[in-house]
Amino acid sequence: MPRLSLPTSRTGRALAFSALAASALLATSLSGGSPAARADEPLTAINLQLTPWTVIAQEKGIFKDEFDRIGVKKVNLIASGGADLVGAESAAVNNGAIAIAQRMIYPATVHRANGLDGVVIWASEPSNRYRAPILARADNDKINSVADLDGKKFGSSRISCYWSSPFEMTTKAGLPFDSRDKQGRIRYTSIDNSAVAITSVLTGATDATTAHLAAGAFAGAWLSGKLKVIGRSPDDGVYVNNAGRVTYFARRDFVNKYPQVVKAFLAARERTREWTYDHVDEAAQIVADKTRVPVEVAKFQISHAGEWEFMAGEPNADRARNAIKTFQAWYVANGDDILAERSLTEAQIDAFIDGRFFAGGEYSIYN
Repeated sequence: MPRLSLPTSRTGRALAFSALAASALLATSLSGGSPAARADEPLTAINLQLTPWTVIAQEKGIFKDEFDRIGVKKVNLIASGGADLVGAESAAVNNGAIAIAQRMIYPATVHRANGLDGVVIWASEPSNRYRAPILARADNDKINSVADLDGKKFGSSRISCYWSSPFEMTTKAGLPFDSRDKQGRIRYTSIDNSAVAITSVLTGATDATTAHLAAGAFAGAWLSGKLKVIGRSPDDGVYVNNAGRVTYFARRDFVNKYPQVVKAFLAARERTREWTYDHVDEAAQIVADKTRVPVEVAKFQISHAGEWEFMAGEPNADRARNAIKTFQAWYVANGDDILAERSLTEAQIDAFIDGRFFAGGEYSIYN
């Protein structure tokens, strides 16, 4: 029998949120409550994710410049916590622990399909082949290509690029993953903790995984030489051009109440991106100090071709919408059991991308 990647359909929504509720509640308790949950009051403070670019924006006064002018006097950067669950930021948005969160566009869409009443306020340009490769242990001589995964064990986070990227590669190689409905050619297990996914590969409990190499948990293992790349997403594929884009999203009620805050956030991100590329060494030192990683890891997170924190934006709302429509259709046609059960309609996708923050919109940074 295959290993199950998800619970039964009646508990699918719980996969997206319930397993992550502890992280969200912890973040709420640490931050003293959520500004998003108090939408009837003036917004004077905001909770955001603690990430490489946000610590730079905080340290260089970019957040202060952008938020002060609209009355937001305090920015709280909330770490993911010890659980480090992939997708915890989605639960945190849903429960009001953070106001705006980053997720790649595939998992963001799945969370919307699972009931998160949110909207995308920024999407990135297309991805590239370096963003989410398949990894195996460097000294495993039996696993050197995607073809070598036939009958082997693969562990990664199901609702993430760590599934959507390798799913395309293995499907096109004729080696589908296990799903809830049937056994595939590769034994797939969902692992939402990045450290566990790495350890599983290094100890031989699983044979391969997929990760963003610039992610904090994976960067160290990669730079140590313990992992190797055995497959990359095709340049002309659905992941690189559609499903591998980055998004920022927020609850619909928060966005409708505070659109100027969202615009300030996006302006701060753009300014931070530009400053970082002009000051890589200083930026790396800030990231190292504030996120407690070695400087070489911090610099790798900024400069690696597969990084995602500093990608350029997609200004055109319709192109962002078409990216979702394109990858949803492809994944459903190729056995995506989640989206097959509850695909978003075209109207839902159109509304999911909030055009007010894209080119021509009322609160766009591109105008």
